[in-house]
Amino acid sequence: MIRFENVGLRYGMGPEVLRDLTFQVAPHSFQFLTGPSGAGKTTLLRLLFLSLRPTRGLISVFGRETSRIGKQDLPKMRRRIGIVFQDFRLLDHLTTYQNVALPYRVLGHDEATYRADVVELLKWVGLGERMHVMPPVLSGGEKQRAAIARALITKPELLLADEPTGNVDPPLARRLLRLFLELNRLGTAVVIATHDLALMDQVDARRLVLEDGRMEIFS
Repeated sequence: MIRFENVGLRYGMGPEVLRDLTFQVAPHSFQFLTGPSGAGKTTLLRLLFLSLRPTRGLISVFGRETSRIGKQDLPKMRRRIGIVFQDFRLLDHLTTYQNVALPYRVLGHDEATYRADVVELLKWVGLGERMHVMPPVLSGGEKQRAAIARALITKPELLLADEPTGNVDPPLARRLLRLFLELNRLGTAVVIATHDLALMDQVDARRLVLEDGRMEIFS
């Protein structure tokens, strides 16, 4: 699904923040991306989401080299990848339902074609009773689940999550992890960036460990 070969990235003329990364994300796979703060986890997620290009090396996404993907094709490629941001990025003037439905609205789809899917997904993440409230009313955990639902609504083949349990208590973190595992069981590849060792210890999954810009892989 995604392949990195000797990838490096630097900002401007500074030192490389990621160096010599070679790994693959297979279809239907589940893995954690971990490492100390400042190791480059969010930068790597941005490369995976095609919002950054490497300064050297090769990245292939869905069989296409990213260096050969034109700007006009990027939105279509990104729709195959869902992303959950660390700061949620919900719009406070829209209801939970409207936030989750936003990707379809941006594409110009008629609401009748997606309403049932949005409602079903909100029920699946446990927000069926909260779909008509605004984000400021939601708890941190509810905001996180709304952000997950928005990332999933277009049925992506790959889901990226940046510290999805960083703002919730341990019981809710376990609930969110079960959502990701169920999603993976249904066929979506999942990459979770986290420094939560207790969370990772609950799942026998591959770990991509970043440190000083380099990666080690533990299966």
